[in-house]
Amino acid sequence: MRITPMGLRLGTTTYPCSIGRGGLRPDKAEGDGATPTGTHRVADLWYRADRIARPAPWARPIGPGDLWCDDPDHPAYNCHTRAPFAASHERLRRPDPLYDLILTLDWNWPRATPHRGSAIFVHQWRRPRYPTEGCLALRRDHLHRLARRLVPGTQIRID
Repeated sequence: MRITPMGLRLGTTTYPCSIGRGGLRPDKAEGDGATPTGTHRVADLWYRADRIARPAPWARPIGPGDLWCDDPDHPAYNCHTRAPFAASHERLRRPDPLYDLILTLDWNWPRATPHRGSAIFVHQWRRPRYPTEGCLALRRDHLHRLARRLVPGTQIRID
């Protein structure tokens, strides 16, 4: 797969895709809103079991206590964690549908370099081409189609 100016390309199909409000950057930093360039791999697939069917056998359900640490000074930086958790974090179980299905990429993971940026997810977009905080975002049906086809280790090239 590859991110092009037209979107996310897989084989002969191109899916419209949103990127970070900070554009594409080779030198991503925490909070810059940029999507990191390079070749990244799909690490995990998360889904809201209370809202959608399991998209693939390797998918992990998102529970009420599932969080992602975005505190660059915490040992759990850029890792999944669970509530209660005092350090800065993002809830994976959101009231809106954006994280009903999440592919996590291996950006700055599993051993994170502090301040280099956390959690690059592939998730549902708010609306066409609406920028993210650095993640990749797709139309809901396109995201679900990809999640059924991808496996851990699938590469995504972002230039």
